[in-house]
Amino acid sequence: MPQHTTPPNHSLIPPEPMPDQANAFSEHVRDLLNGQPKDEATCEEAFAGMEEMFDRIAAGLYSLASMLVGEGEDSVRLVETAVANAEVSACQDPAQARKSSRRTLAASALSIMEQRNPGCLAAPEWLNSSDICIEDDDLAAAGVSSEELANMIAGPDRDRVRKWLAGLPVAMRTVFVLRAVAGFTTAETAEMLRSHARGKAAEWTPSAVSEIFRQGLCSLASQLLHSTVER
Repeated sequence: MPQHTTPPNHSLIPPEPMPDQANAFSEHVRDLLNGQPKDEATCEEAFAGMEEMFDRIAAGLYSLASMLVGEGEDSVRLVETAVANAEVSACQDPAQARKSSRRTLAASALSIMEQRNPGCLAAPEWLNSSDICIEDDDLAAAGVSSEELANMIAGPDRDRVRKWLAGLPVAMRTVFVLRAVAGFTTAETAEMLRSHARGKAAEWTPSAVSEIFRQGLCSLASQLLHSTVER
């Protein structure tokens, strides 16, 4: 098996810049979630002027949800679940709160995917590293930067990238989204699959996540090459 230069617990992409209102928003949430009853007027006053922040949070979560379970009602419900159940009151800063909401959303998404197609998230029974065109589980190994990936997901090529993702095997798509888009480490991704999927998903390991992710990177590199040739 090739030696990976990227440490197994290294997050693939740097976090997105936090909006200017993020710290104030986080403080408001912690203040409100103190166990004391709040009336509607108090909540409205606390979050006055935060509409743009709410919209950005919801849009980011919906984008992640739709890459896992597809566009539509399931993704809307996943966003609602993440907002309602993420342990934001225990988070010390907006980055932790964002990760908590993504973890909550991903856990619920894995359950939905298993309900739709039992066994779809089973760990691979065998892996042949010699068949993988990339020796490192880093975005740069596929000839793409984190900024370029973000542009592909949210920019003009969004539909083409979504179509490519939809064509991947379910387990590979899930691993790719959790690693490259949500920014979870190999160990965190393996733990989520073991905890929130079923059956043979309990056999996922960080090394298996890394191998499957590199297969996804190979597919991405091929997709980008074909797109360049077509242009």
